[in-house]
Amino acid sequence: MTNTVPSKVSIIVPVYNVENYLAKCLDSLVGQTLQDLEIIVVNDGSLDNSEQIIQNYVLRFPDKIKAYRKENGGLSDARNFGIDKADGDYIGFVDSDDYVGKTMFEEMLGLAEKHKAEMVICNIQKVDESGNITQKLTQIPNMPEKIDLEHHFSVFSDLSYFACNKLFKKELFKEIRFKKGVHFEDIQLIPQLLLKCRTLAQTQNFHYQYLERFDSISKTHTEKGLDILRAVNDVESAFEKSIYSDKKEELKNFQILEGVYTFLAYLAFVKDTEIFYKMSHQLDLFIKKRNIKIKDILYYSRFGKNYILYLPLKKKIFYLLFFAGQKKLIRKLM
Repeated sequence: MTNTVPSKVSIIVPVYNVENYLAKCLDSLVGQTLQDLEIIVVNDGSLDNSEQIIQNYVLRFPDKIKAYRKENGGLSDARNFGIDKADGDYIGFVDSDDYVGKTMFEEMLGLAEKHKAEMVICNIQKVDESGNITQKLTQIPNMPEKIDLEHHFSVFSDLSYFACNKLFKKELFKEIRFKKGVHFEDIQLIPQLLLKCRTLAQTQNFHYQYLERFDSISKTHTEKGLDILRAVNDVESAFEKSIYSDKKEELKNFQILEGVYTFLAYLAFVKDTEIFYKMSHQLDLFIKKRNIKIKDILYYSRFGKNYILYLPLKKKIFYLLFFAGQKKLIRKLM
């Protein structure tokens, strides 16, 4: 009997009703230049033809794809299921309506091993359903390939906390998982994983292709947005227990970026007036409880640049009116 060598990378793909996009996603994964990988596809109770597509890929690529089917439990539950099945030394996540460049995981694994990094990050570009690039999202500009967190901890409050453009050392998930039954699970978990790291690595390549689906543009914004504030609260608890607990300025900047600006970006699309005011009140309480001053928010810098000055005009006006207490005027403008 021969011993099996664990795959270097496990890629977890949660699937739920994505029959129109799944093949492109899986094609981009089975076509990776990295050979030492396993693709863990978790069908989270899909009601369309996703399962047939998955089984077709299992037949064609039995050495690469491990497929599982479970009752619907949501994105976090499907990812956690995949983590439990993963044999790799490193774990990556790809959403089943997105796709990736063919050298993504080869380059990111190489960086992880070269720098002994617990987390590796690549850039993202948004694409439309025709494959046209609509926006480029540079993740960590003006930083070296290897990032020593002790000396560059500003990354904690600057980083965009997507799960899908990162490669994680599997040990980071020891005793911690995505929180079930919540929205904005990435904001809740990924910062906690970063707090367990000492070294990050990054590539400036735009490996991850994030699909902006036509059917997701008009999604209703509801009280579920309050999960952003709850996520920040969970990260704060982890921060106090971490090796970086003395870096209070970076914590405040994280609170401002995620708890204020990210929350407001969501709030701007809440159409129900009653819910809008209820969520606004919760944000006011969040700011007061943490003793965040309006000047702290207005002077917040990200990657060395004043954040609000570089926002689109419409967003800038919304934020400034909110900070000025002009919520009734905001509602009229919306």
